[in-house]
Amino acid sequence: MRTVRQLIDMSGRRALITGAAGGLGRAMADSLAELGADLLLVDLDGAATPQLAEDLAVRHGIKATPLACDLEDAAQRVALAEKVLVGGGLSVLVNNAAFVGSSDLSGWAEPFEGQTVETWRRALEVNLTAAFHLSQLLIPALRAGPGGSVVNIASIYGEWGPDWSLYEGTAMANPAAYGTSKGGLIQFTRWLATTVAPEVRVNAISPGGVARGQPDSFVERYTARTPLGRMAVEDDFRGAIAYLASDMSAYVTGQVLAIDGGWGAW
Repeated sequence: MRTVRQLIDMSGRRALITGAAGGLGRAMADSLAELGADLLLVDLDGAATPQLAEDLAVRHGIKATPLACDLEDAAQRVALAEKVLVGGGLSVLVNNAAFVGSSDLSGWAEPFEGQTVETWRRALEVNLTAAFHLSQLLIPALRAGPGGSVVNIASIYGEWGPDWSLYEGTAMANPAAYGTSKGGLIQFTRWLATTVAPEVRVNAISPGGVARGQPDSFVERYTARTPLGRMAVEDDFRGAIAYLASDMSAYVTGQVLAIDGGWGAW
């Protein structure tokens, strides 16, 4: 019987994390590095992945490689996979990158009638199609490597509709494309889990709202609607990624782990 310490040890394994320079990406990268995994840190050209890679390598004594890729571009996804496949094995793929738009993006932070097909397509390309494509390209490596695991980062809005009362009086948005793409990612998780088993496990994390300087009125309403009485912080996701990426969850596949403070329990 292996100990918990042995089950969670990821020494000798390599993990690829998309959207690595963002808040959740950094927390998950740091968590897997602490467990001993070597890392491939993927984000847009110009993101802070080189500095992140250097910091993680120094602090945790692992190998961390920054890789630039625009996940909207299928050709760049193929090129990324080729770099990964020639550079060594792969044990974990974390599909974390997300198209979240901005308030000044035309056709995004608009009433439903003003949301455009173009922004819809962009969101689905990054949030869903890229996860499908990278999984397809890298499954052979995950099958060959030890502890093959895909972890998709979904959202509570892939499971539940938005409560519009939370947004009143703010410039915040919740476009249809975001929730739809995350809902698709959850179903893709289940579909892929039954397709690539038993060699590779596929699970998802469904985060609730993460505190990132939202307006006070939104935070107060969100907190009141959440059983644990607060928004999430990045550290709340460390245990989830450590569990799903390691052999701690060796008999878990096709599952969605909600890290939402009880949001979905009402």
